[in-house]
Amino acid sequence: MADIQRLDHPIFTESIRCIRSALDADPARTPPAWATYTNLQQELVLRLIHSSGDLDVGRWVQWSPGACEIGLAALASGAPLLADTAMAAAAVAPMARRTFDNPVHTVLRWAPAQAEPGSTRTAAGMARALAELPPAVVLIGSAPTALEVMLKLVAAAAVPPPALVIGMPVGFVGVAESKQHLAQSDLAQIRLQGSRGGAGLAAAAVNALLRHAWLQRR
Repeated sequence: MADIQRLDHPIFTESIRCIRSALDADPARTPPAWATYTNLQQELVLRLIHSSGDLDVGRWVQWSPGACEIGLAALASGAPLLADTAMAAAAVAPMARRTFDNPVHTVLRWAPAQAEPGSTRTAAGMARALAELPPAVVLIGSAPTALEVMLKLVAAAAVPPPALVIGMPVGFVGVAESKQHLAQSDLAQIRLQGSRGGAGLAAAAVNALLRHAWLQRR
């Protein structure tokens, strides 16, 4: 109980109860395979709903086999968290501190002062960060270019593969395509299909994993 109180604000707990009640009352809003989801998968979807205010968002969540469990193991072993934006990093840092104290970085730490033509600072920073860090849990909530760069570098064996990719960039330019390319890769991944996403949702997925890993550590 002490661990739960340490990790969960009472308003969050009540919000999750309300979300479960709403989904029970309207099962059409749950993912098609909701009944077969593990407790962890359901917890992750509930946290995404809480962060987005959208009861339907779980219908767009997809993952590679064993992705959640791979993420748990990586986070419990202290894997760094690498975010594409300061907003995403700020959203996971408190939970990281309260649990396994995973290092939290943004790719802009490695970004050049100016991007080369046709690229972005975030994409350039991603390439440098992946080469320097041990295998990280990568959160992408804003920059599809960074996701594309990561996929190309891993495919070319130029950098080691990340431990887990949270692929949730938001928007209408190159976003759905980048997620489709992620889906076609062999990387462990949790992604939000289509144009939906954002820093808050990417961070929510990581926070759900951190919470679950911490509570099951004994």
